[in-house]
Amino acid sequence: MSRRTLKLGAVLLGVGGPGQHATWLDPEIPANASVDVNWYIDRAKAAEAAKFDLVFIVDSQFITENSPNHYLSRLEPVTLLSAIAVHTRHIGLVGTFTTSYNEPFNLARRLYSLDHISGGRAGWNVVTSGDAGTAGNYSRDEHFDYATRYGRALEHVQVAQGLWDSYEADAFPRDRAAGTFLDPTKQHALNHKGEYFSVVGPLNLERSPQAQPVIFQAGDSEEGRDLGAAVAEVIFTHARTLEQARAFRTELRDRAAAKGRDPDTLLTLPGISLVIADTDEEALAKEEARLGGRSFDRALKELGRPFGWHDFTRYDLDAPFPDVAHLGERSFRTQANAITKLAADNGFSLRQVVEHLSAQARSPFVGSPTTVADTIQRWFEGGGFDGINVTVNAPSEFALFTDRVLPILRERGVVRDEYESTTLRGNLGLPVPENRHTAARTAATTPDSPTPDPISPALIAR
Repeated sequence: MSRRTLKLGAVLLGVGGPGQHATWLDPEIPANASVDVNWYIDRAKAAEAAKFDLVFIVDSQFITENSPNHYLSRLEPVTLLSAIAVHTRHIGLVGTFTTSYNEPFNLARRLYSLDHISGGRAGWNVVTSGDAGTAGNYSRDEHFDYATRYGRALEHVQVAQGLWDSYEADAFPRDRAAGTFLDPTKQHALNHKGEYFSVVGPLNLERSPQAQPVIFQAGDSEEGRDLGAAVAEVIFTHARTLEQARAFRTELRDRAAAKGRDPDTLLTLPGISLVIADTDEEALAKEEARLGGRSFDRALKELGRPFGWHDFTRYDLDAPFPDVAHLGERSFRTQANAITKLAADNGFSLRQVVEHLSAQARSPFVGSPTTVADTIQRWFEGGGFDGINVTVNAPSEFALFTDRVLPILRERGVVRDEYESTTLRGNLGLPVPENRHTAARTAATTPDSPTPDPISPALIAR
């Protein structure tokens, strides 16, 4: 790519994710949008028309009656993204898949199938599952502790990438005249035996157009940041200020460099909330009305998720915040610790914690199209991020961004005019991983060349 440009992701959340309690009431959104494949396809087409780099499908596998509406009934990511793939040509297809409740061979095969179906547009958001209740859906008594979750995640990704190198690029001559379908010297078993997995291989899929799906990661704990610095090519995150965003991006790039990686191959894409209207004043009023649609009772119940879906409705709202930090140990520990620290540092009651967290839902990306474009450009050029993830619910709200903000950013050269590749990796400006066996073969014939790690090239072990 000739210059650094802002990357664009669309998060398809149907009838509404966390805090979006009234989203499903919008008549523009089908009440069953989260399970309507045509809704997703239409939204993906709109994002592709606007030259977005990717659509992102969030996922988890444990719910309660208090889960966000979109979480209560939604489609499985690989199935959904495969359907979107055949109705689009350029946009990347990224889904969340857990390393705690998948086997590497099975998940590597499903993701690589998506990569082939889409012509090289697949991406994997690597998660370890924060919802501890997921264990009960997989015949387990309890969720893994943090050390196990992240040790397993690192090895899981390394095994998957090893399986994606099962075939070198020219492994299938398919020469009818010679009667040669496969060159067996270009097929490679993995024969991996590690701390958490034992996988023989090879994977029964040839090399894809982008070689390997792009690795995304979103963990914010110390272990999560270390995993992201080791294996991720794109980091999903959140930030309330430019200073916070810049600090996070700098830290992750520094961690990646310390592991021997080129920090320019690690992109940061925070999720942002957009509120756009004709004027700044109208946009602020619009945000106020949107926040007013949030239910205190629903927010109180959703507060339980980081604490293993603990029931906070049992407490006196005006009593001191309860001593429940330990409940986050096998759930969303970092988030749970941040909430309990907030309460302790400020002497907040339970009611005040809920109200404070709701107030923090205000976005810095509120205003007229020019104001929003100015803010995005300032954060981008100020080192806050490499791209943004925009939540998509109502089509008309998404159109305010694509039709009124993006043209301003394009005119300023912040966003590219056209796709530059047919693959997700190419459009994100990320390098194509060389097949480790091809690299080893080349190194063997080149004096003084370093021999690639046969287990995890370009990855840094714990």
